[in-house]
Amino acid sequence: MLAPGQVVGGRYRVTDRPIGAAVRVVELHSGEQTRLAALDLPELLNQDDWDAEPWTGLAERLAAGLATVPAHPRLLRGFGAFVEGRRLWVAEELPAGVPLAELAERPWSPYRVAELAADLAGALGALHRAGLVHGNVSMESVLVGEDGAALLGGLLAGAAEEGYCAALGGPVPRRVYEARAVLLGVRAERWAPVGGAAGDGWALGVLMYRLLTGHPPYPERELGELLAAVRDGRSAPADGCGPLRPVVEGLLAGGLTLGQLRSWLAAFLAAAPEPFERVTPLLPVVRPRGPVVRRPRAKTPVVTAGRAGRRVSPLLLGPLLVGGVLVLLAAALAAVVAFGG
Repeated sequence: MLAPGQVVGGRYRVTDRPIGAAVRVVELHSGEQTRLAALDLPELLNQDDWDAEPWTGLAERLAAGLATVPAHPRLLRGFGAFVEGRRLWVAEELPAGVPLAELAERPWSPYRVAELAADLAGALGALHRAGLVHGNVSMESVLVGEDGAALLGGLLAGAAEEGYCAALGGPVPRRVYEARAVLLGVRAERWAPVGGAAGDGWALGVLMYRLLTGHPPYPERELGELLAAVRDGRSAPADGCGPLRPVVEGLLAGGLTLGQLRSWLAAFLAAAPEPFERVTPLLPVVRPRGPVVRRPRAKTPVVTAGRAGRRVSPLLLGPLLVGGVLVLLAAALAAVVAFGG
């Protein structure tokens, strides 16, 4: 168990915040947040005469393969692999976000799943054009960023797990299967019936089904039952997938490519309704309970004039003023005539 502040691989300092089965570390030179995951090497080899060379060689091959991984905005970068403490460690970029596994407690809406699937299909397409296969599309390998975009990680970890199983099994397929069964467990996405790019598309279909319905399309009670259902194509009905049913069924049947999926999702999302928030309407106004009480009408204000107690309405004030002015003018004219006569 790693302790906060411990340095691993000579370049990664452990923080106090774990991420599932991995740990959050800081790269000492750049200060960049990084995710560090470990594979426990076989207990059978963890003896005093334990030889780290085969596993160090695997780590070196994994690190060298990073040079062929294309840069893509939806693909998390791998930083390296190394052996320390009888564990094989892999380091991967860790931007701000939340693992998909922590957000999938209940089914998602079709439009939100379509957005996520479009992001993942873009990342997978970039890998396939570079001649690479991901092989680790699952809930654990997807990070949802602060902007809501899906980021696909787990490429280095998936390659490490497959290399680990191949090294344990050697040329014996049965031993490779047994190693994969122990390491990967009963997770449908990791047991694609075909390899290559088609296998990545199939795993994406399983992931979409899981997000839309809240459960996998194949039984995950026991590995033999899961593999038999996958081999025979006996997936559960996709009724719960709603408008995404055609593409989910197409991916699981192997009849839909990632390029076709991206085109279909683009058209689907272009017709998506704008998100909205429900607000309380201004009308109708709800009348309070109880009897209606009539309010008294306000009296017309008045202005006092003349003798005390005598009040004049504002409606008569204008004519009175005009009349007063006329009287004064008439008096002045009479005075002029009298003096002039």
